[in-house]
Amino acid sequence: MSIWKQSVLSLVLILGAGLGMAALVPAANGALRGIGLGAALDLVGLTAPVAEAGPARGAGGPRGGPATVVAQPPGEGRIADRVTAIGDGRAIRSVVVSPETPGRVVEVLIQSGQPVTAGDILLRLDSEAEEIAVARAQLVVEDARSALDRLKQLQGSGASSGVQLREAEFALRQAELELRQAEFDLSLRAVPAPVSGWIGIVGVEVGAQVGTATEIVQIEDRSVLLVDFRLPERMVGRIAPGDAVTAEALAGGFGPIPGVVSAIDNRVDPASRTLRVQARLDNAEDRLRAGMSFMIGIDLPGEPAPTVSPLSVQWNRDGAFVWVVREGKAARLPIRILQRSETEVLVEADFAPGDRVVVEGVQAVRPGAEVQIAGEEATSAAAKPDAAKL
Repeated sequence: MSIWKQSVLSLVLILGAGLGMAALVPAANGALRGIGLGAALDLVGLTAPVAEAGPARGAGGPRGGPATVVAQPPGEGRIADRVTAIGDGRAIRSVVVSPETPGRVVEVLIQSGQPVTAGDILLRLDSEAEEIAVARAQLVVEDARSALDRLKQLQGSGASSGVQLREAEFALRQAELELRQAEFDLSLRAVPAPVSGWIGIVGVEVGAQVGTATEIVQIEDRSVLLVDFRLPERMVGRIAPGDAVTAEALAGGFGPIPGVVSAIDNRVDPASRTLRVQARLDNAEDRLRAGMSFMIGIDLPGEPAPTVSPLSVQWNRDGAFVWVVREGKAARLPIRILQRSETEVLVEADFAPGDRVVVEGVQAVRPGAEVQIAGEEATSAAAKPDAAKL
């Protein structure tokens, strides 16, 4: 076969293979049209493939339709106003124990750090002289009572007068009072605990000579701690007894400690322009000690402000903004962030009645573009058949 016949046959085979691929593979049809063979394909009846309709890029609906977004009305909240101050804790009751009479210590009945109940004997002083005085007074009382009994027996026979009887009664009463005084003096030789609490470090030992100014021990009831702190005078009228506080020990390791405001001073210190406040902290577990320093925090309700979801806040070179849906169209609304939390953002913005803030789908909206709020789509579709019937 001659060369020109072979060339023509090869060209026919190549053209046939190309037409076959164009008929079976839409991508091959487009590729052949891209190299200038569109007229030949149209001549043999192979038309261009029709592109499938799909959602517009970045939109929530069909090409040219409104974007579908999730939107909700702005909420309502209050700006949290938190004030903090540092104060020192002290026991709700603290007493320094001293003897009421001087003497020598003969017995110590307590140990440092142990709990005591009011009335428990802490120590005893030498009491021999007082015991003798009590015994003597008892003898005097018994003698006075016997003399009175004899006079009463003689009064019936006329051997005693009324004056003698009254003198005997007076002598008995005086003897009884002297006995009470002697017993009282003896009781002072035992030093009791005036309050319940925890014993501090005992400052005396057996044999020590003590006086009325000697500090034997300090007893503290630390089941509740009182913390005194100061707040600026702007807080006058904004706090009241019973308001909740949160304390944190500056030593650390105790976590937040709940408490309440227990007292407020009746005047502002003119030198520091501060108000003295007292907080009450429960210490039933006995973890805290008097003298510890605490950071006291008080959360006060501030001014009301609208709230939005953190997902709705967007930024541009002009600052923060949110997308709102007004009459079915998207609008950019500038905002000023007042306060943030994990669940909401308090903002300052000119919201209009009926505004809904876009939470999801913010990338698909444009200023003035129509939007479809998710959840209202089904309602609109369900309403169409009813509208058709009308």
